[in-house]
Amino acid sequence: MGQQDQRNLLLAIVLSLAILLGFQFFLPQEPPLEAPQTSEQVAGQAPGQAGQGGTVPSNVPGATGSAAAPSIPGTPGGGTGVTAQQSRDDLLASTPRVAIETPRLRGSISLTGGRLDDLILTDLRETLEEDSPNIVLLSPLGTAEPYYANFGWSIGDGSVVVPDPSSVWTADRTSLTPSQPVTLSWENGEGLRFEKVFEVDENYLFTVRQRVVNDSDKAFTALPYGLLNRTGTPETLGFYILHEGLVGVLNETLQEIDYSDVLEAENRTISESSNGGWLGITDKYWAAALIPDQSVSVSTRFTGQTLAGVARYQADYLYSEGTVVAPGSSVETTNSLFAGAKVVSQIDGYEAALGANHFDKIVDFGWFYYITKPLFHALHWLNEKIGNFGVAILILTVFIKLAFFPLANKSYKAMAKMRKLQPEMLDLRERFGEDKQRLNQEMMALYKREGANPMSGCLPILIQIPVFFALYKVMFVTIEMRQAPFFGWIKDLSAPDPTSILNLFGLMPWGVPELGVLNVLNLGVWPLIMGITMFLQQRLNPQPPDPIQAKIFLFMPIMFTFLLATFPAGLVVYWAWNNTLSIIQQAVIMKRAGVPLGNPTPPPSKT
Repeated sequence: MGQQDQRNLLLAIVLSLAILLGFQFFLPQEPPLEAPQTSEQVAGQAPGQAGQGGTVPSNVPGATGSAAAPSIPGTPGGGTGVTAQQSRDDLLASTPRVAIETPRLRGSISLTGGRLDDLILTDLRETLEEDSPNIVLLSPLGTAEPYYANFGWSIGDGSVVVPDPSSVWTADRTSLTPSQPVTLSWENGEGLRFEKVFEVDENYLFTVRQRVVNDSDKAFTALPYGLLNRTGTPETLGFYILHEGLVGVLNETLQEIDYSDVLEAENRTISESSNGGWLGITDKYWAAALIPDQSVSVSTRFTGQTLAGVARYQADYLYSEGTVVAPGSSVETTNSLFAGAKVVSQIDGYEAALGANHFDKIVDFGWFYYITKPLFHALHWLNEKIGNFGVAILILTVFIKLAFFPLANKSYKAMAKMRKLQPEMLDLRERFGEDKQRLNQEMMALYKREGANPMSGCLPILIQIPVFFALYKVMFVTIEMRQAPFFGWIKDLSAPDPTSILNLFGLMPWGVPELGVLNVLNLGVWPLIMGITMFLQQRLNPQPPDPIQAKIFLFMPIMFTFLLATFPAGLVVYWAWNNTLSIIQQAVIMKRAGVPLGNPTPPPSKT
């Protein structure tokens, strides 16, 4: 390898590390917008409604024909004033509700407005502590950060009174369970009865059948809608490899929209017409998503606004074509709502059952989707057989090594040859070190004569990169890895190693300090093991003839040790185990080739 080639390779490695470090530590995170201690929150308003009668104002963007495009809930002139920051328990107790009880969910539907606005994930907790609170997904209006779903009908010309956010519905049952649907009813006093039939499965899917019965003497046209409304910008991790915010697949195209993006968009609205599709709001491990009838065309929007210093976001859809409801007839439409943890197997099942293409992309598998998802399924299958995700990672690593064995074997043989030539390379450097051009010529002649490839050491690294990032995504974004234990002190493979050299791995009487960006100094046991294995593997590789470059390469294991200190423990376990297998494979090949494992020494100088 010529001096220029070596410099280029070194520069590429340094730049790659700089990018990794930059994204990991210096990429600005989205600061959450803090709500004032007391503020007036306005209740959510249905698309196309403004006020008690549901009249559509003429200035609503996108108003066409007999119905308007959905308007943002809480726009001036519509909705119901509710004081924020009330106690959640007191608020739930003071409003009429239908209870929700499933194996994985607990919550309620508000009869005021007919909203699904109270949902708790009963089998998930905020931390590993047994008394840790369950994850709260949806919250009613009047709490600090309302987050709810609603479905209804939009009547564009205002000729028909429709239920608004303050309308009180009547329920035929007191609770909703997987075996017991609930029907909400509301009559407008003019011969129209509106109904919402809620069904729920044993996991996280709600089916909502909207029905309107026309017992009046005149026909009207109605458009079904669905919406998700969230108040307050949640605190996000801000990592470039994870999307948190507004999301959807419209016209077969994935849309990932940050909270800040929708607030900065023109008219604070991002809209698109789509045949079927889905849209919603996602957090790291859970989400809420609207899935309309996949056979119809819908107008979709992602919107945002700020009221009294508080940001509010909405994902909604409105059917593109209205349904004529003749006197003495009724019409019905079916919608679905996913609200819960993003369990991959369940997401895949919903995608197939509902025909919602690419619904699985609500889990952010990223650019390496076609590597990441199969890798996840392999890990998940192994975990089902073994019962430990950490052991599954170790076994999967062996399978990956076997899959790439022929290619890696060829590469390690080439590296062994380069290692065998190092004494001669050092001799050439000693003889022609002052004449760079002659040194490069002699080096190239040596490579050609011996059939050696100076770039052979790059191949194993290039092979590992896609697998490394794919496994990183699996560890980081899939809820199956959340709080999955390994052995010993590793109780959560998706979190960094909890031990730290700064408290002598728990021997000192103080805990692990929180250092922010400097958390890389909290070196745990597994990052140190990884660093040692990386150092040992590097000692088997051909060393750069330039002493300065050799020292920089020697420094790389230290850099990676600190870098991976903040990475998920499962990823560090994978890297350390992969290094160990590579060391064994490389050492065996070098021994068979008659190459010493120690540092080569140059032969006596020739005069």
